[in-house]
Amino acid sequence: MRTGVASSKSYILRLIPSLDLRYAIRRLLRTPGYSVTALATLAICIGANVAIFAVVDAIVVRSLPFPDANRLVFVYNSYPRAGLARSDTSIPDYFDWRQSIKAFASVSITHYANVVVGGAGSPRLVPIERVTPEYFTTLGLPLAMGRTFTEDQLSPGADNVAILTDRFWRSYFNSDPNVIGRIFLNDGISTTVIGVLPSASLFARSQFYRPASHPIDERQPIHRHSSIWVMIARLAPGATLADAQAQIDALNARQAAEDPRAAFARDSGYHTIVTPLHDELIRNMRPTLILLQCGVLLLLLMGGVNLANLVLIRANGRSKEIAVRQALGASRLQLAADALLENILLASCGGLCGIALGSFGVDLLKTLGVAKLPLGELVSFDGRVVAMAFVCTIVIGLFLALPAVVFNSHTKIAVGLQSESQAGTASPRVQRLRYGFIVAQIALTMVLLSGAGLLAVSLKRVLEAPVGFNPNRILTGNIMLPQRDYKDVASRVSFAERLSSAICALPGVSHAAFNTQLPFNFHGFRNDAFVSVEGGARKSGEPSQTHFISYVIGDFWPALGIPLLRGRLLEPADNHRGDGVCVVDHAFAERYWPGSDPLGHRLSRWGNTFNKDNAFTVVGVVGNVKQRDLTENIGHGAVYFPFAASGAASSDPLALIVSSSLPPASLAPIMRKVIQQLDPNLPIDDLRPMQADIDDSLVARRSPAILASIFAAVALLLATVGTYGVLGYVVAQRQREIGVRMALGADPASIRNQFMAIGLRLLIWGSLAGIVGAWWTSRAMRSVLYDVLAMQGPTLIFAFTIVCAVTILACLVPARRAAMVDPITALRAD
Repeated sequence: MRTGVASSKSYILRLIPSLDLRYAIRRLLRTPGYSVTALATLAICIGANVAIFAVVDAIVVRSLPFPDANRLVFVYNSYPRAGLARSDTSIPDYFDWRQSIKAFASVSITHYANVVVGGAGSPRLVPIERVTPEYFTTLGLPLAMGRTFTEDQLSPGADNVAILTDRFWRSYFNSDPNVIGRIFLNDGISTTVIGVLPSASLFARSQFYRPASHPIDERQPIHRHSSIWVMIARLAPGATLADAQAQIDALNARQAAEDPRAAFARDSGYHTIVTPLHDELIRNMRPTLILLQCGVLLLLLMGGVNLANLVLIRANGRSKEIAVRQALGASRLQLAADALLENILLASCGGLCGIALGSFGVDLLKTLGVAKLPLGELVSFDGRVVAMAFVCTIVIGLFLALPAVVFNSHTKIAVGLQSESQAGTASPRVQRLRYGFIVAQIALTMVLLSGAGLLAVSLKRVLEAPVGFNPNRILTGNIMLPQRDYKDVASRVSFAERLSSAICALPGVSHAAFNTQLPFNFHGFRNDAFVSVEGGARKSGEPSQTHFISYVIGDFWPALGIPLLRGRLLEPADNHRGDGVCVVDHAFAERYWPGSDPLGHRLSRWGNTFNKDNAFTVVGVVGNVKQRDLTENIGHGAVYFPFAASGAASSDPLALIVSSSLPPASLAPIMRKVIQQLDPNLPIDDLRPMQADIDDSLVARRSPAILASIFAAVALLLATVGTYGVLGYVVAQRQREIGVRMALGADPASIRNQFMAIGLRLLIWGSLAGIVGAWWTSRAMRSVLYDVLAMQGPTLIFAFTIVCAVTILACLVPARRAAMVDPITALRAD
């Protein structure tokens, strides 16, 4: 036994020197057409996979960049029967769960807000977060300098402290190493710096952090959904997600016995959900990214099939060379090693080109909007991506070597030495393998084409979906009114009216308005509420429903082109009379007063029952408007109140809407001057055309559709080249046979039809397999499609037509070449 092992080791050691790299390079250089085609195919397929993998790896595969990130969880409330499947948590939730849920090592809440930084002449509107003291401990994010917040700083008046991000520290404080203790203006209030975060922090859109201060009475255990707090917790050592869920469910059940609004919680289906933080952040994007990764893997598979076919053809063409080497004493293991080295060398060169192309592809994806996706800032071209490309390259090299190794191992010396003189065709086994590769290529092309077609149709349906307003010629922006200077709603209303008058006096401006939340432009605070209708007949056990709410001042509806269907719009006087009026949209009116006049009916906010002390009378009905996404259900219902009824806090920006006959971009500098003239302490942020907000909402749909179309086009090209190459090689192999048949009187048309029939048979089998694959793929894509059937006939017909056209064209050229063979030349070639 030992002798046998030693003999094997000795044989392998003798084999290694025979792996001549220079010989492999010479063989590849002798066939430049094959080498260039293979390199281009590998570069495109590997490059596409590298680029998409960089995105999928950063967003889906990797853990969040925090210690023990798998123990971070996201907690939210749900009221499914009230139309609110996902709701934020509240201050009472925070204190209850922090004390009672032993499965949590720490609990924190956070809320995004906007504040004005700087003084007169240089104000800046910056995004911040208000967090509880455990926030950074929960994430496992130590401070680079200073200390975190304390429990005492959760009280109003004691919260004028801040922890800076590294970016804000560098830009605003010029990287001052003695920044701790420095004071800067925050909404006109002196704020002391007590800490600085390290440079690598994930949630980097915030510039600095303030304590989550709140009035003490907000800690009372009152059940309401109208909250703004996002909860992040860390599981205790040994605790599981199921443990935390069970403990929260048990706590909710105990509290229901003492909750005065337990009936509301029960009727609305109230429950709390604990989910991994990473899953929550990528919840909407995961299906699309996985779909794209599957698409590029199919493209890589198709490129591999194409190259395997080329390798098989090349190996068959070198059968005489292989036979000569065998006759001179080369072993089959040596021949296999040579084939392996050659193909790994080819794959390595293609992999290097693919890595370079993938690096460019990552930058291209960022321009397409990847950075705007959740965790998109983590996407980078790094060593992990290169390692994936390297492994992929080695696997492809082994895959490509397999056909050559198998073919060489079955080559017989006598047949191989005679093959050139006989100009014989390949064996039936080899022919079937080649044709099988062509069938696979056609099927994969149909799958990619149909998938790209479904995404394109879905995007088209999204773009055609009515939004309910006209975004053209609309300029939007956000203005923050500091609480120090605008302490009450009356002062905010007065400023909005003065600014509206100044803007409307500008040439070309037709309307100006303000509200608390523009469609397609959200800043992290709640914009819906429970609404109860006076005398509204609800079935037993049916709770109040949530609806979109907005507080309006100025020509809001005329500016956006939202039609008035009944009654009147809100007027400037409604912000001063305090009569309690409102406007509802058509969906709201149809829900509560179907077939009757809604004018004069009353409703109230926030409660599960109608409250006459908080009542508003409906004075108008307007058209439905989509708020967040072009694909949302437009029938959710909306209520518009006078701005004076908002009691809006200083952390909520005032959204500006300006309708003009001029291009929106040209208005931006003028708007800044007008605002600075009224109040030099006010910054205006994010002045941009309204259409830009809608376009940003389509990033997650437009980019996949574009990429899928590119993948399908490349697959179509590969299928065309593969089909043409195989049939062209078959014609070249059978030239002598064709010459003999034509010398005996065969019609050139029959020769052409014979080879066209081969291509058509491959097309039929490939199309059948492609239809099955397209059906399966369309079923897997249902979650990312909008208003598109899982299996759409026109899309499948389109894919089939394109595949038929290019396949027939690829078959026609070799078939015509076969029909034009000169019998005398073909017979002399022997």
